[in-house]
Amino acid sequence: MKETILTGDRPTGRLHLGHYVGSLQNRIKMQDEYRQFIMIADSQALTDNAENPEKIRESVFDVTLDYLAVGIDPNKSVILIQSQISELSELAMYFMNLVSLSRVEQNPTVKTEIKQKKFGRGVPAGFVMYPISQAADILGFKATVVPVGEDQLPMIEQTNEIVDRFNAVYGKVFDRVKAVVPENARLPGIDGAAKMGKSLGNAIYLSDSLKEISEKVMMMYTDPAHLKVSDPGHVKGNMVFIYLDVFDPNKDEVEKLKKQYKKGGLGDVVVKKRLIGVLENLIKPIRERREELAKDQSNIIKILENGTLKAQEVVQETLEEVRRAMRLDYFG
Repeated sequence: MKETILTGDRPTGRLHLGHYVGSLQNRIKMQDEYRQFIMIADSQALTDNAENPEKIRESVFDVTLDYLAVGIDPNKSVILIQSQISELSELAMYFMNLVSLSRVEQNPTVKTEIKQKKFGRGVPAGFVMYPISQAADILGFKATVVPVGEDQLPMIEQTNEIVDRFNAVYGKVFDRVKAVVPENARLPGIDGAAKMGKSLGNAIYLSDSLKEISEKVMMMYTDPAHLKVSDPGHVKGNMVFIYLDVFDPNKDEVEKLKKQYKKGGLGDVVVKKRLIGVLENLIKPIRERREELAKDQSNIIKILENGTLKAQEVVQETLEEVRRAMRLDYFG
């Protein structure tokens, strides 16, 4: 029997190359190897977007289009909407009684994100509690494998603490979860920031036009000391070469370009034009499939509805087991 995997995204906008490198490529491979559930975590997205529900609603469809366009197959992967499975919220409520407030507040991922978003003491309670909600998502599907970035490892640690605590109090229901950190889990932004992000304005999207790709690549940070073509240049920390290392299939040619750049005699524009071509070759078929899929929104809704209903059946079974273990099965 295949292991169960849970993965997903917060629907706060279109997906970008960072998502492609960090998760989407792996999901395409994993859908043949695992029983894969892909969650569009709209409830979680509302924890810091409560006053902008329309943005979340629109993004649910954007994210689904991106999934399908890159090659995620709804016949192999179950694509679901988190908010439409109320059983997950019930599970989260039970789990909250097994975790102290101080433990949640000390979660490194939560602390970092609160600081990044400048919430201070005005942080929404739902945002602080999202590690418990995430644990409910994972355990609701009895997932044993969860792909995460390194910054999300504390979330898996929190989930396993809940597993141990629940099993100790109520009897064995859940198995501990294994985190899988993909290679190239994080792609830097085009501005050189450590992470590409929608809110940071430094992303190349999977739906970007050739014009948009070209404009963004031409803005990319290279080597400030490389003022003339004849000047020797630095490859380390050069965003254009970092992207070529990740996306250019011709690794030998990239190595030749690096040697020439370091020696002098290779201009930034030449290297950037190569990257534009590489990215357009990758994104163009995704963009075209996405445009075609977007013409039939009713089909997108059908895929989401079917996937959510399948997922709900799984979580309902888990919740019944949890209620029995907690002696909450009053009516049989």
